[in-house]
Parts: sequence; structure tokens; C-alpha cells
Amino acid sequence: MNGNRLLYSGAILSIGFATLFTYASPLVLRSTIDSIIGDKPLTAPQILINLFTYLGGVTVLRQKLWYAGLLLVVIALFRGCFNYLTGRWSAAASESIALKLRNDLYARLQKVPVPFYFRFKTGDLVQRCTSDVETIRKFFGVQVVDVGKSLLMLLLVIPILFSLDVKMAFLSLAIIPAIITFAIIFFLKIKSKFTIADESEGSMSAMLQENLTGIRVVRAFAREDYEIAKFEEKNRLYRENVFNLIRILGIYWGLSDALIYFQTGLVLVAGIFRVIQGEITLGTLVAFMTYEEFLLWPIRAAGRTLTDLGKAFVSIGRISAILDAPLETDSGWSGGDSRIIGNIVFDKVTFAYKPGETVLKNISFTIKAGETVVIIGPTGSGKSTLVNLLPRLWEIAEGSILIDGREIRLYNRYYLREQIGIVLQEPFLYSKTLQDNILLGTTNIQNENKLIEASQIAAIHDEILTFEKGYNTLVGERGVTLSGGQKQRIAIARTILRNPPILIFDDSLSALDTKTETHIKNALSNRKGNATTIVITHRLNIAIDADHIIVLENGTITQQGTHAVLSESPGLYKRLWELQTAGVNINNPVSTQTGPEGSWPG
Repeated sequence: MNGNRLLYSGAILSIGFATLFTYASPLVLRSTIDSIIGDKPLTAPQILINLFTYLGGVTVLRQKLWYAGLLLVVIALFRGCFNYLTGRWSAAASESIALKLRNDLYARLQKVPVPFYFRFKTGDLVQRCTSDVETIRKFFGVQVVDVGKSLLMLLLVIPILFSLDVKMAFLSLAIIPAIITFAIIFFLKIKSKFTIADESEGSMSAMLQENLTGIRVVRAFAREDYEIAKFEEKNRLYRENVFNLIRILGIYWGLSDALIYFQTGLVLVAGIFRVIQGEITLGTLVAFMTYEEFLLWPIRAAGRTLTDLGKAFVSIGRISAILDAPLETDSGWSGGDSRIIGNIVFDKVTFAYKPGETVLKNISFTIKAGETVVIIGPTGSGKSTLVNLLPRLWEIAEGSILIDGREIRLYNRYYLREQIGIVLQEPFLYSKTLQDNILLGTTNIQNENKLIEASQIAAIHDEILTFEKGYNTLVGERGVTLSGGQKQRIAIARTILRNPPILIFDDSLSALDTKTETHIKNALSNRKGNATTIVITHRLNIAIDADHIIVLENGTITQQGTHAVLSESPGLYKRLWELQTAGVNINNPVSTQTGPEGSWPG
């Protein structure tokens, strides 16, 4: 930030010199008209009188009038150089501010709690990190400098006007209070319009991002025309909001121009009258008209500055919603070089995403290190929520969760998540090579054999070898070039390679055929005892060899035990087991009970 202050200080200094050279031109023009072309006594700042004397005095300059033209050119060159330095240094400072903003926003988004992302759409967040940052960059790169330039010009021009003629100076300033008042009213009016326009643009961007991400679903359901119509509606709303904004801007620019031209005309008419009366010289009038432009247009430009200031305030507010968001705390026990053993205890855990909307109620169970636990239950019963509490993606409301006898809230989040491997229900792959996706999150792999071993356990190694470039094959965005089963197996390999002491499969075998599923099940059985394994599934054949089975219904545990016990006990597990062993499609059980929680046999 100190570098930015230095750059802005240099820019302000350059503005000062540029302004001095700007105001020198009318004085040279006035002296040339009145004292060199005319016969009036030379009246000018002492530095200008000394310069004319150095060039030979009035007599020589009258014979070589081009000297005055050359002097004006030299003044313009100096003014241009300082204007260049002003633009260069202010641009460098604003780019540095934008660079830091983008870095801070990205870093913040990596560390905000998971609930933060439920408040914003992805497209809106992207716009805040790009378009809003660009608005702030332009403001600091252009408008901040213009504000400084306008203020400096006003401070310098007013004394000059009064030094030329007091009556004309008062006349030149007559309408300025009205212009300033109008600009302030305009600013107050326009700020809310910018907020509306920005929010509608964010909504349109979010819809575009969502549509492009789910384009295969759109095509599969022949929803192209519907999506086009929906986008056209968003686009129309954005256009109307921007048009309303432009209409207000047009009214402001039109009225402010009218006021300025009226003021200029007033000064011109009064000046001509006074020249005819002999009260002021023609050179003084020319200088006054030039200075009047220097006086009025910066004030008018203040309206543009206020416009961009309104946009910048809106953008700053939208960015602050990210930068001011609380971060996940990284304090707590980090374990040093030790690994978690894997003992897990849920003790009367209750959780709700929103107050009054309880998802898990009074959940209690124990998992010993190295055991395999299967969790089953209807859709919406809280299975995924339950396992997401372990890495502290969400914080519990009541009760406690212990890992190796230590409350999870006492663990450092980063350390805890390093010890837990989760294979998500919807695996996310980056647009990188297969090897890069499998190695994601693994920094200590010793040799290629570990990579191959993890891929073999996930039953994906042989398929990878059939690709033209093997492990160096690039996958499309979000793994679009792979099938659902292939993406799930890549995600499984990625997690197994990390070799975490706690391994969670969140319904991540659902896209696999029976043969592949059996292969992975057997491979994991061979590793039994290496990690505490939690499996969320709808396929009960996976639960047969589990050490413990938990049945969730409506956020509560209705059954616990082994397969041998639960398959003989009345309840959901027994009904599902009878259906699945009777030949009913495991993925599509016949439903006798429907409702918001999903379709399950009653």
C-alpha cells in the first residue's frame, strides 16, 4: 500500500504542474493580444514578464509574433508530459489495487465457511470478483485523479479570475452553486439505480453460468427453448434497469450542459458589453472565457465522477460482502506429525441448517477405529449431513462429536480435513489430466506404484490404460468427457491415494455396475482395518460385511446393529433387504410410501 501512496502522490504532483501549465496558456494569450498585438501596458505574473523580457521585450515579440505561438506549443508539451505521468502513475496504482483485491477475494472465498455459499449464486460471486473489481479499478485509475485535478483547478482558477476582474469573477461563479446542488441530488438519485442494475446483471450472469454448467441436462430434456426464454427475460430486465439508469444520466448531462452553456453565454455577453464600454480589454475577455471553461467543465465532470463514485460504492459494498465474511477459524489442536486413529463417537447430536428446521435429532452412535459402518435411509433423511459434520463443514447445534476422545471443535479444521477422505456423491473433476485429478490433495506420493495401486482399488486403472494418453489424458470441464461411473472411480482413487485414517463414501458407488462395485467392495475389504470407513448407500449387499449398520429416518436413528440382526428385526432395513433379495432392482425399489423425503417402501 505504501507503493500505491507514493504513486498517487506522484500523480497529484504531476496534476499540479499540468494545471499550472494549463493556466499559463490564457495568460500568454491575454498578454499577446493586449500588450504585443495591442498597446496596453504589459500586466502579467512576474515570471511571464521576465520571460517576455528575456525573449527581447514587447518590440521584438511584436516583430516575431511566432515566438508567442512557439511558447504556447512548449507550454502544451509540458502540460502533455505531466498529464502522461499522471495517467501512468495513477493507472499503476489502480492496477495494483485491483491485483490485491482479486487476490484477497479469491483467498477469502477459499476460507469462508460452507454456509456462505448458500447465500450467493456462483455467477454472482464471479461477477463480484471480476466486473465489480474492474469498476473499482477504473474509479481509482481515472476518477480519483479527476477529482484531484478538478479541486486543484478550482482552487487555482478562482484567485486568477478575481485578479483579472472582480465583477466578471462574481458573474463567472454565479451559477456554480446550482450546478453543485444539481450534481449532489443526481448522485443521491443514481446510487440506488446502480445497485438495481448491478444486481440484475449478477442474476443474469448467475443464470448463464448455471445453464452452461448444466448444458447436458438442458439438451437431454430438450429445454433449449425454455432456457432461451428464461434468459431473454433476465436480459430484458437487465436492459430495462440499465435503460432507466441511462435515462437519468441523459437528463443530468442535458440539464448540466444547458446550465453551463447559459453561464458561458452570460459571461460572454457581459464581457463583450464591458469591452465595448472600455472596462476590460479584449485579451482579458479571451482569458476569462478560457478560464470559464476551465472552471465550469470540471464542475460538470464532477457529475460523471459522482456517477462513477456511485458505481464504485455499489461495487465496494458487493465486494465487502465477501471480504467482511467471517473466516473459518484455524485454531485448535493440529496433532503435529501424528495421525488420527479413527475412533468416532456421536453423542446426542442435533443439527439444523436454519433455526427451527432440524435435520438431525439426538444422534448417538460409536465407531471403533478400523471398523466399517454403513448408513442407509430415505433421501433427505440426513445421511450426507451427518458425515459432513465430521470434517466440520457445518457446526453442530447440540451434543458433541468425539474423534479419538477429543471434541472435534477442539481440532484444527485444516488438520482434521487432512485426516478425513470424502468421496462425494457428485464427484468434481478439474479440467486437467487424469493423473493430476488423482493426485489432487496428495503432496507426498513417493512413486508411481502408489498411484497405480489406488487406481486398481478403484477399478479404473485398466480403463485409463485404454485411453490414448493414459494417465496424461485431459478431461473436460468437470470431467465432462468421462462417464458418471468413471468420474466416481477417479474420485475414489483420489481419496484412497491420500490414505486417510477416516474414509467416507457418500453414496459414491451408485453409478457403478454390479461387477465394478463388487471389485471395489472386495478391494476395500482387503484393506479393512487400515481406516475407519463410513459408507452411505442404498445397496444393502454392501452392508452384509459391515461391522455396524445405522438406519436413519427423518433425521433420527431408528435402527442400529449388524446385518444379521437387522435383517431379522422389523423395520426399514428388513423391508429393504426382502425387496432387494426378492429380485427387485436395487436402484429402483418398488415404493409403497411417497412424500417429500423420497420414495421408499413403507
